[in-house]
Amino acid sequence: MIRVLLVDDEALVRTGLRMILEPAEGIEVVAEACDGGEALTAVAEHRPDVVLMDVRMAGMDGLTALKELRRSLRAPKVIMLTTFDLDDYVHTALRNGAAGFLLKDTSPRELAHAVRTVAEGSAMLTPRVTKRLIDTFAELESEGAAEARRRLAELTDREGEVVRSVARGHSNAEIGRELAMSEGTVKAHVSRALAKLNLSNRVQMALLVRDAGMK
Repeated sequence: MIRVLLVDDEALVRTGLRMILEPAEGIEVVAEACDGGEALTAVAEHRPDVVLMDVRMAGMDGLTALKELRRSLRAPKVIMLTTFDLDDYVHTALRNGAAGFLLKDTSPRELAHAVRTVAEGSAMLTPRVTKRLIDTFAELESEGAAEARRRLAELTDREGEVVRSVARGHSNAEIGRELAMSEGTVKAHVSRALAKLNLSNRVQMALLVRDAGMK
């Protein structure tokens, strides 16, 4: 059972999220919080696997709470929720290790799928904005390309191929078909690459590739 914490300063939004997730198989909403401070307390008390958290809230905002949560050895996966806005808030959330970024108008089916995907260790961004997000964030940071290339040079040739496919937004199944390997082998390459690069998820991996000017 995937344990979920809902964090939003609007009670109506939390109620809507609960109504979507509670009927979903294998998902349990264990608690709610109205700001980042309450979220930190709820995480310590309920030990959720996944936190769905608004970016902007009264009191402690989602970005501050995310930074605090990432310091924990048993940090839950965090999916940031917001209206679509390409700004430094979203950029900072992904850079600081958020496992996902979803719009609040995401369909019920996509929301449940995102929770399951993130709980399994993958990243999840709203599909229609994934490439636009990565491209825009890359434009914001021209510095550090040499360092990014140095880090990527530590990968084997095969790992490099897989990582570049991840940066293009391909799933493990798509990468397997492209590179003629099993989905399990792709997953193993991704895991090893994440460890070598000291990254938390596929989103950070994709951003590193873009920083290096590679495709």
